[in-house]
Amino acid sequence: MKKIFYLIILLLSWSYLNAQTIGSALKAGFGVDGDLRANYYNNFVQSGNDDWFNNGTPGAGVSVIDTTGAAAIVARYAIDPAFRQLPFYRGMKYPAYSVVNNKLLIDAVFIRDYHGDDSTIFASGGNKNGDSPANWSCPVAQSVPDKNEILDMMVHVRRAGPNPVQSDSLWLFGGLSIENTNGDRYFDFEMYQTDIYYDRPSRKFYGYGPDAGHTSWKFDASGNITKPGDIIFSADYGSSNLTSIEARIWVDKASLLITPVGFNWNGSFDGAANGSQYGYAGISPKTSGNFYTGTVSINNAWAGPFSLVRGDNSVVTTYTADQFMEFSVNLTKLGLDPVTLLGGNGCGMPFRRILVKSRASTSFTSALKDFVGPFDFFLAPRAKVQADQSVLCGLIGVSHIEVKNPFPTSVYTWSTTNGHIIGSTTGSSINVDSAGTYIVTQQLQSGCSVYATDTMVIFFNSSCFILANNILGFNGNLFNKQVQLNWSVSQNNQIAYFEIEKSIDGVHFISTSKVLASSQVNKYSLADQLIETSAAQVYYRLKIINTKDNISYSKTLRFSIGEFNKPGISIAPNPVRDVMQLNVTSLTENKIQLFIYDIAGRLMKTFRTNVSKGNSNLSISGFKEWPAGIYSLKVLVGENLFTEKLVLAK
Repeated sequence: MKKIFYLIILLLSWSYLNAQTIGSALKAGFGVDGDLRANYYNNFVQSGNDDWFNNGTPGAGVSVIDTTGAAAIVARYAIDPAFRQLPFYRGMKYPAYSVVNNKLLIDAVFIRDYHGDDSTIFASGGNKNGDSPANWSCPVAQSVPDKNEILDMMVHVRRAGPNPVQSDSLWLFGGLSIENTNGDRYFDFEMYQTDIYYDRPSRKFYGYGPDAGHTSWKFDASGNITKPGDIIFSADYGSSNLTSIEARIWVDKASLLITPVGFNWNGSFDGAANGSQYGYAGISPKTSGNFYTGTVSINNAWAGPFSLVRGDNSVVTTYTADQFMEFSVNLTKLGLDPVTLLGGNGCGMPFRRILVKSRASTSFTSALKDFVGPFDFFLAPRAKVQADQSVLCGLIGVSHIEVKNPFPTSVYTWSTTNGHIIGSTTGSSINVDSAGTYIVTQQLQSGCSVYATDTMVIFFNSSCFILANNILGFNGNLFNKQVQLNWSVSQNNQIAYFEIEKSIDGVHFISTSKVLASSQVNKYSLADQLIETSAAQVYYRLKIINTKDNISYSKTLRFSIGEFNKPGISIAPNPVRDVMQLNVTSLTENKIQLFIYDIAGRLMKTFRTNVSKGNSNLSISGFKEWPAGIYSLKVLVGENLFTEKLVLAK
């Protein structure tokens, strides 16, 4: 069996709740009608409304979830019953912060939960919403009541217009399917400020907040928010409809004496026990009127391109009546829009991760049952820069500096304190012809607040020289406190040896290892242990000494120590000419699936294999005849989906 799922969202005071109209609605161009289909609303074809998926109904409305591999998954379900029990994750089909149909799409996610016995459920007994995640207990395997078993869940956030400004309201949409529709059902959507995660082998939560396991909201004496914290949206569904939604935020109980500027307290407060300093306090909008809506599916509603796997491991293509539940919440009206928080960051989000849970009864403090997550929700990659030459030499006049993880909808602006940039100072890369410090500033969209910055220092060494086209690729992966460095070169007969240089500040490097070159070898690797490293980051570069004692340098690689034990991928070299080296970091032995799409969205290549725990380097060829340009690479590592931009050069 499984866990149930919560729909949770923001709240009005209970007087507002009783007056709230609940039913189908089009909010910010998105259909909240108990149905998954774009261009289809209230059981009728209607061109123009967006939704989770599209089943072929023509019209201007778009689907928001990436359906990569859907047909293959459903085909495998037909022949492999064990495969039906595995979860998977799909993100938004558009880059975050894309403007589509005149709406700003921030992020979306679809998750299929574990089916059958699993350990992503709460143990019977005392697990409550007000507890610290440190104290939640999860069994090795246990069933839950059918009405508490979550099958699929989905979340989407968008603005009602194209601009990240207060006039374009911020909306959150949620949906979930459950196993059994009998009786009332209770769900929570919990939003965290920290990178909380669940470790399935140990069945424990980690990375939770500092205030009794959460992050508390902070206010000044005037009621202005000085620091956002965790949020929980709790929803109750009767036998045939959504009956109520409540929003709560995690606070120090003393904060209830303050009158917030953005919302009202509704009188509820629940922590781990009576007398707790921290707990979830209910909030409601400052103004009257509808702020949420929700409804359920009719019988035989389409269950989406991935079909639906029931608790008995059967596969069906439609929902029964009330099996799929859907809601929307106006975050702006509730006072949780980042535009109104902390100076008005229109491109921000009021949370970082989401955990969806089911509850035993309508009481907020009743026992928790099933859960899905926690999962990232819109964490755009923060700009990290690298240079093809970190040292300008006597015969090297130009260094190319680029953002190594560019995000399609971000805006990158470059500046320097003491160097010189050749040409434009905008875009994901620049060329420089002078030693100095170069800074990139990342905005998630033009006009937004600064999201991230990164710095590259270029040095000058008058005595070093370059071997033209010598370094073909230099990359690495971090796993279990070990950095695996890989590089390939040409013209081996001109190289005497390599020195691996290491730094904790990116400026001062020391030589840590020496690797002799061989005319018979053009690919090299070296592992470096970081057990005694206390720095937040570590940098590596290659120093290449040729047979005439001339020196050249590679680009500089940087690793965040916080990246330990996190799955991921990287491409090297990139641009690719004929063979792509795909570096994969996996926490376990895993199956991987690779998909490459051209700029028009056509699937150009697929690749499937297995990888071992840790770092794996895969050589993928066949690009020699492809047109030069930019391609989209999507890699599924188990249930984790990663995307990268692949540049093909000639």
